[in-house]
Amino acid sequence: MPVPADVSATPGAAVRGPFRPGDRVQLTDPKGRTHTIVLEPGKAFHSHRGVLPHDSLIGLPEGSVVTSSGGTAYLALRPLLADYVLSMPRGAQVIYPKDAAEIVAIGDIFPGARVLEAGAGSGALTCWLLRAVGPAGEVHSYEIRDDFAQIARANVEAFFGGPHPAWRLRVGDVRQCSETGFDRVILDMLTPWEVLDVVERALVPGGVFVGYVATTPQLSELVEALRERGSFTEPRAWETLVRDWHVDGLAVRPDHRMIGHTAFLVTSRRLAPGVTAPPRRRKPSKGKEAYLQRKRRVNERVEEHAPAPVPETAGPGEESDQ
Repeated sequence: MPVPADVSATPGAAVRGPFRPGDRVQLTDPKGRTHTIVLEPGKAFHSHRGVLPHDSLIGLPEGSVVTSSGGTAYLALRPLLADYVLSMPRGAQVIYPKDAAEIVAIGDIFPGARVLEAGAGSGALTCWLLRAVGPAGEVHSYEIRDDFAQIARANVEAFFGGPHPAWRLRVGDVRQCSETGFDRVILDMLTPWEVLDVVERALVPGGVFVGYVATTPQLSELVEALRERGSFTEPRAWETLVRDWHVDGLAVRPDHRMIGHTAFLVTSRRLAPGVTAPPRRRKPSKGKEAYLQRKRRVNERVEEHAPAPVPETAGPGEESDQ
């Protein structure tokens, strides 16, 4: 079921030039702490460092420095998308910029692409996808929770200045998707291996699938499910770790804190219909055998607890075989 949009806003508002009312502005203090405000005439930003009227920012070029009533200087810039997704309201956990960058790059999201996304969450990845496909592309997002869908819509429209012409947001399960001809499919959900039939049907031959999962059991299930289907290339799985560096003259060292594990990414490409990938040569693996044994045990338990078939009874005027 589509979520109604506010069509009164202007999609894709310009984000350059002097600051204007309604602009988001990121203020950075001397310690590097940031505060994001939305400019409104007559309003002011208040902190323990004094008051900063919004009117003192309106009309200034981006990259200006303004001073509060307490004498603190703030650097004023429009937030980048990477800044925005980390500070926007959240329902579900957002996909961090380091992972979104990998999805856009390794997933080869190109201008004009048709992308199917399952698990819109708070709309962070959706913003990156819409930025990549542009107004000529399409992003079809499915979100099973209505409250998350509303948050995602609000966040996307706040960033782009209104409804994006390339976005289609639906509340529901991605299994309901009957459309085909997608160039890319991206799944951010608990059990992506359960909807690979949808992925297989939706993707064009050569299309790219990207899975985003948080745990190693999910990673194992997804990769093995892709292999078992035989209609995808050998999956690639990886994670990204980001560490900043402190540079002060000749004192160069890594920062003490880093962005470690957030999720695993899995990519694979759709083969042509009727084509099966040639088996990949691998050495025998104890891990693979353990996985197959566990899967057999799970299937046996499912069969044990399955309801017994109800015997057919003879109808009126019919004789039983007994």
